[in-house]
Amino acid sequence: MKKIAILGSTGSIGTQTLEIVRRQKDLQVTALAAGSNIALLERQIREFQPKIAVLWDEEKAKELKVKTADLNVNVLSGMDGLLAAAAESESEILVTAIVGMLGIRPTIAAISEGKTIALANKETLVTAGHLIMPLAKERRVPILPVDSEHSAIFQSLQGEGNNPVHKIILTASGGPFRGRTAEELTQIRVEDALKHPNWAMGKKITVDSSTLINKGLEVMEAKWLFDVNLEQIQVVIHPQSVIHSAVEFEDGAMIAQLGTPDMRLPIQYALYYPNRRSLTGERLNLASVGTLTFEEPDIKTFYGLSLAYEAMRKGGNQPTVFNAANEKAVAMFLHRQISYPDIPRIIEASMQEIRFIKEPNLDEILETESEVYQFIESRW
Repeated sequence: MKKIAILGSTGSIGTQTLEIVRRQKDLQVTALAAGSNIALLERQIREFQPKIAVLWDEEKAKELKVKTADLNVNVLSGMDGLLAAAAESESEILVTAIVGMLGIRPTIAAISEGKTIALANKETLVTAGHLIMPLAKERRVPILPVDSEHSAIFQSLQGEGNNPVHKIILTASGGPFRGRTAEELTQIRVEDALKHPNWAMGKKITVDSSTLINKGLEVMEAKWLFDVNLEQIQVVIHPQSVIHSAVEFEDGAMIAQLGTPDMRLPIQYALYYPNRRSLTGERLNLASVGTLTFEEPDIKTFYGLSLAYEAMRKGGNQPTVFNAANEKAVAMFLHRQISYPDIPRIIEASMQEIRFIKEPNLDEILETESEVYQFIESRW
């Protein structure tokens, strides 16, 4: 029986992880953490019987404690609760599916306790990769990617030993606005941005995919996960979302991972690595797919992707500025406070205004996030 803890259990990745637990029968949940969805978390607690349950919202955690008084579960709240869930003594794997920079400190806590990390929180490496990766290496802790693209790269590298990577090809569907002009993007509504052509995901990541900013975050994450230079990472638009990403080696050979757009596959692969398990659902039929197409991303219209490369090249706290500005801007867009084109504008302005720190520690990373939020709130 393999024991796991899940941060972000009520979100898209978290619920699909629990679906795998439900089907496979040899996974046991020791801790669950969520933001504020008290009703769903209570149902999850009753079904999976974790030792620890966490709600970020303190008042709702108190309410949950009353609702689950008949169960043997320790209900906690806030960052202290997340840290306790991440470091729960019996768990072997931490699934980090929480959204945003909240995932950094719990991930560090889990690594410090020797837990394997099933990483679905890209902000952790985007903003603190220079802290996370050396710590994981020191503690000999595997970081297994759950993102479909990074899992595809990881799978493509299996069996290659020490053969050096020449190039990583990160594929992107192009989102619902592929081919649109900058002028056409001014008319985009929230409802439009939440209609991804291929994947079913949470609101924030769906908007990020539509702007290609999600791909920029994935570029940053790939640099840390696979120890490559930015120049070795190429983004390619692939509307069919069949090839999830690929690796090119020095001899020109390219190995790719293909499949249907089903997040359960990379989740399950991380949970059982290096073994594969049967997975129900639609299978890829290449004859039915017929044609696979590829094109260069339009970085002039969707210039958030270019800003991501710029932030990573500069380094220091610039990736944190990029990430924090995007988080704030997307939240404002979802609340209809700004227009769709304002998202990259806010990121660019933040990157120009926020003070640069060359080698930020954890406190400085979190301070940078606060500075970005304050700057945006003062200007928009």
